[in-house]
Amino acid sequence: MRPIVGPVSLVIAIVAALVAGQINRAIYCWAWNRRSISPWSPPAPGVAPRTWRDRIPIIGWWWMRRESSVHGTAFWVRPALIELSCAVGSVVLYQFELSGGLLPIGAVPPPPATLQVQAYRHLILIALMLIATFIDLDEKTIPDEVTVLGSWLGLTTAIVWPDGMLSAWSTRVPPIDLQPLWLTAPGAWDAKWDGTLGLSVGLFSVIAWWYALLPKTLWYRGGMIKFLKYLIASILRHRLTYWLTAMAVLAAAMTGWVWHLGGERWAALLSAWMGLVVGGAIVWSVRVVGSLALQQEAMGFGDVTLLAMIGTFIGWQPTVFIFFMAPFTGVLIAVLQWLFTGRKDMAYGPFLCLATLVVLLAWPVTWSEWAFPILQLGSLLLPVLVGAAIVMGVALVVWRMISARLA
Repeated sequence: MRPIVGPVSLVIAIVAALVAGQINRAIYCWAWNRRSISPWSPPAPGVAPRTWRDRIPIIGWWWMRRESSVHGTAFWVRPALIELSCAVGSVVLYQFELSGGLLPIGAVPPPPATLQVQAYRHLILIALMLIATFIDLDEKTIPDEVTVLGSWLGLTTAIVWPDGMLSAWSTRVPPIDLQPLWLTAPGAWDAKWDGTLGLSVGLFSVIAWWYALLPKTLWYRGGMIKFLKYLIASILRHRLTYWLTAMAVLAAAMTGWVWHLGGERWAALLSAWMGLVVGGAIVWSVRVVGSLALQQEAMGFGDVTLLAMIGTFIGWQPTVFIFFMAPFTGVLIAVLQWLFTGRKDMAYGPFLCLATLVVLLAWPVTWSEWAFPILQLGSLLLPVLVGAAIVMGVALVVWRMISARLA
């Protein structure tokens, strides 16, 4: 397939640059320490009003330099580079995907419309990951505004574009027939997921997501009665609980409606729900094991919701490999952060986001060389992951003991 050139590339670049302006706005407005840096935000006190030319993507930041005395020297460089990277990167990714870059050699290519919607979903995911990455780098937090909204986008786009999932295949011999990366991949879709079992799993996913997001206090001393008393009281006293409950009711209604419709939309939605649950569960389990072993918080809850959000876009299978690849991609981020800022503290969210990008761009190799062979373990995969978590916990306990001796 020939690369898309000319007017199409220009339109994609312009739209991406405009969206990137809102990405920058979200980076500063959704942060815990909100800052009026984006030209789309009200100016800080004592700063001259902003004009229309300040909002021109990329070059508008050149005029925003006048606020350097307020926001710091060269504050405008990073947001300008983000907008430039989005404009160029979106065109490159779009051409890459429509040219079959995410497909194995010898594959029977899907219709161009399928490749287009896959690219659209991936561009949305990357935009969300950019927001999460830079907020996490700045503050070591990932706000729910990113991950909850992102999860909704992942779920709803799965319904609207059911053929927007990644592709899977079970042979390397051309012609290679492709199948959507639904929750049963590398196996074929099983009709049992169209029945009450599938609906039950979907509704369980809604409840798990709702409970995970609820503001709550967990008190482990004093027995089960006191635990439940503190848990219920802490949940009910927050106004956010009622908004999250309304969201969960809406999500459950949406899930039931799509289940009633059936077909590819239901397969895609249930696969997105499974991606959310598995992605979140992987980080949550490591967070719990690491916290118990080290006797301090091992990972932030934002990392849990981040990988859950990623799972709604790409399915549960890639999230397993993303998590284990993240420490390796993190080395690159840690080195760059140290070189440019001198900071040695690390946030795990950017590691997950870069690992997601690597897995996505190298999907033919990731699936053929790693995912497909490992997923052949089938029902043995869960015990293997549980065993790995136990080994990690033991290793962290030993590390804590060694560190205490050396301190």
